Amino acid sequence: MDDTTSRCGIRRFRRCALALIAGLLAASASHAQLRIDITRGVDDAVPIAVVPFGAEATSTPTEVSSIIAADLQRSGRFAPMDRKDMIEQPKPGDPIRFGDWRALRTDYLIVGRVENRGAETAINYELYNVVTGQRLLGESESGATKSLRMTAHRAADRIYEKLTGVRGAFATRVAYVSVDGRPPSQRYRLMVADSDGYGPVRVAETGEPLMSPAWSPDGKMLAYVSFEGKASAIWVQQLATGERRRVSARAGINGAPAWSPDGRQLAITLSRDGNLDLYTLQLSSQTLTRVTSDEAIDTEPAWGLDGKSLYFTSDRAGGPQIYRVALDEARRAERVTFEGSYNARPRISPDGAQLAMVTLDRGGYRIAAMDLKTRVLRVLSSSSQDESPSFAPNGAALIYGTKTSGRGALAIVSTDGRYQQQLSSDSGDVREPVWSPFLGPP
Repeated sequence: MDDTTSRCGIRRFRRCALALIAGLLAASASHAQLRIDITRGVDDAVPIAVVPFGAEATSTPTEVSSIIAADLQRSGRFAPMDRKDMIEQPKPGDPIRFGDWRALRTDYLIVGRVENRGAETAINYELYNVVTGQRLLGESESGATKSLRMTAHRAADRIYEKLTGVRGAFATRVAYVSVDGRPPSQRYRLMVADSDGYGPVRVAETGEPLMSPAWSPDGKMLAYVSFEGKASAIWVQQLATGERRRVSARAGINGAPAWSPDGRQLAITLSRDGNLDLYTLQLSSQTLTRVTSDEAIDTEPAWGLDGKSLYFTSDRAGGPQIYRVALDEARRAERVTFEGSYNARPRISPDGAQLAMVTLDRGGYRIAAMDLKTRVLRVLSSSSQDESPSFAPNGAALIYGTKTSGRGALAIVSTDGRYQQQLSSDSGDVREPVWSPFLGPP
């Protein structure tokens, strides 16, 4: 990496850090539903047939089988059969001619029925191995009729888990930031949508910048930074009630909140002495503990899974790199990344095995994941302005912000880099996505 590129990376990092002060987000977006486009597929995706479920056309306007098929396809692991190629459409209890389905070269078959019970709707579904004729799964998911899409996502989660051994993450949500209008009349919104981009809901709205959303471990709250009153402050908001409280509005910068694994603390970035450093904040008592004391910029904290350490970005070695600091008496930071001149915005995987980050790769800022055991860094994205990575709660994919045709969008890439999709808004930019934890029992 030449000196010019290295200096460019340093300037970008400092620019991002100083944005916490200025709160200048030159964006234009809306809260329209996000559109999904598959930009990279998997050649050896498993063929599967999701037969139209019985009674669904008359019981509800939501077509459950299409949602399940779309979820499985979005995972990158499965290739659902086109309905026009199905020779029959059996329902639960009907005889299945497995020989015919084998001739169509499909490996698995899903049949089901939707039962509308007024305020509640049940989805009954069965999963078959076409090669052996064995029924692998026969279950029912119930939920409020008004939330039928989420019930369908839960059914897709169970099917995905049965076939892959990995818990599905379709019945989860994503939070992100959007902005309407042009300066000086912009409206900033914090949005939450289903993992497939459906049903966006406005959580907060203001005429000043919003940034850095972070989910609580139980998925019931969001912490975020708002510049209401022309100064940065960190807020915590209950999603169910909309109730919110300001937890940090200290002089200078209040930024980059990150929840501790037990949900009792936030790691935050403050500039109490004019320099950006890391602190932990006990939410119940407002006890503030300083973690780093370095003349460099220390920001973007992420908790280790044990709740006893923080990963963070610092330019203390001359360029942005990722460090780890234990929350003990010594608090000595150790450098984690050494490959390349720019590595920032660390995020730990749910199993603690990988660290996602933004890295400078061949002149572009891309999403990468590093194996923490081997320290091997793998670049996963291919655009030049990617940022804000966030792991799915099952660790199978990352969501991140990107640019396409000069417009902000969200993108998802599998952690093996083989499958990629984009979620964009027709009417403007979206950015700073963060994936929710699992929202229900396993």
